[in-house]
Amino acid sequence: MAESDTPHQPPVLLPEAPCQEAEPATALLRLEITQSREGLLDGAWWPRSHDITAELPALVAELTSHFGPIMRVGLDSAAWEALPTRLIIDDRVVHIDAHEVGDGTALVTRGDEELFVLLVVPPESEPEAARAAMARAVRPDSITEVAQLSVANPDEP
Repeated sequence: MAESDTPHQPPVLLPEAPCQEAEPATALLRLEITQSREGLLDGAWWPRSHDITAELPALVAELTSHFGPIMRVGLDSAAWEALPTRLIIDDRVVHIDAHEVGDGTALVTRGDEELFVLLVVPPESEPEAARAAMARAVRPDSITEVAQLSVANPDEP
């Protein structure tokens, strides 16, 4: 089947309401599932705090429900209060790689090699700005640098 014959799957969308109205223990996540990998990012995640032990289980559970078991997550150590080397999530070990990259991303590994790159929107972001950054992050043609996505004008496409 040619790529043009593959039906387009809509992105998994962030709720339009502010994060306070989202159900507890749910991940605020947007993904664009495409056949091509032309954009810099595969999705965006808006955690509610800088506590990775509170935030990562919901993200991993949501990603696992769509893609299968998540094995490893790479995170910017400066963006989190503390990063353990691994967490047990749904009876599985998820390894955490801490890096001082300062790029506002999470690198999620499924299986042995498949990698997804997510923009991590800072928890203290205003809802409108967070949703706008997340929407820009999932555009398949987006080649905007991660730092620009987080601070860009929310009214820009």
